[in-house]
Amino acid sequence: MNTHDLVAFVAVVETGSIVAASARLNLTQPGVTRRIQNLEEMLGAQLLDRLSKPLKPTAAGVEAYEQGRRVLRMLDDLKTGVANDGVVRGEFRLGLTPFLSEAGLTGPLDAVRGEFPALAVRVVSGWSPHHAERVSRNELDAAAICLPDGVAPPADLVADDLGAQPVVFVVARDMKTPKSVDLEWLSRIGWVINQDGCGFRQVLKRHFDAAHLPFNVAVEALDSELRLSLVARGLGVGLVTPVALKRSALRSKLKIVKIADFNPAVRAWIVHRPPAGRLARPIEVFRTALERELQALLRG
Repeated sequence: MNTHDLVAFVAVVETGSIVAASARLNLTQPGVTRRIQNLEEMLGAQLLDRLSKPLKPTAAGVEAYEQGRRVLRMLDDLKTGVANDGVVRGEFRLGLTPFLSEAGLTGPLDAVRGEFPALAVRVVSGWSPHHAERVSRNELDAAAICLPDGVAPPADLVADDLGAQPVVFVVARDMKTPKSVDLEWLSRIGWVINQDGCGFRQVLKRHFDAAHLPFNVAVEALDSELRLSLVARGLGVGLVTPVALKRSALRSKLKIVKIADFNPAVRAWIVHRPPAGRLARPIEVFRTALERELQALLRG
């Protein structure tokens, strides 16, 4: 097997197009196409559905991609293991959930790049459940994710617990609220919330379902500051971390409401497939730096 053909195929699957793969690999588009064809001829199977846009792997292509990523990772491990200088090289594909992006994209990422300058770090943003699935499928080497407190990551992954991160409910400061807020009161207000990026939305819905109360979503929005602006305008109740609220330009227009007998929290994790191989040290450096950053934010 020509590993260059395998690299080209992996690049096409991950970017979704010949054009993007050629840019990543610094090859011509016909060159990438030839490498894909070579691999298909060698394996005796069609690996890409060429009618789909973006390009998607066939069933055989999915298997070839997963096995191919393992082969390429093993080759990177081998190169690092036999190199006399002990330098960690290759690619480090790291997933970050938006909840942890602010903390993870500063000090922790700089720590990895500073200690492993020959390692190409590629950061991918996305929701926690999707990141965990991609790590399981070898599409990511590691991911920093958040799950509702009490929910564990998939059992097939190595998971390092970074601790619970509190979440608070906020409404517009001029909204009249009772002294003791309960689920029944909240059920009469719409929610300004994101997609179920960490599973917490589903936890909320289960609480309302158990109390036989409606859980009404007024607005779905991805950006945290946009959600806070909508809450400040009185469109509903929102969820935010204390750190994000403290740093928000809208904090003076919002107030925290506490729900009786309900203290929500999410738990941060670093997950990766075993064994980590050559990436064990970079993962550990990132994990340690991220944990330190999260603790500093909670103290601040």
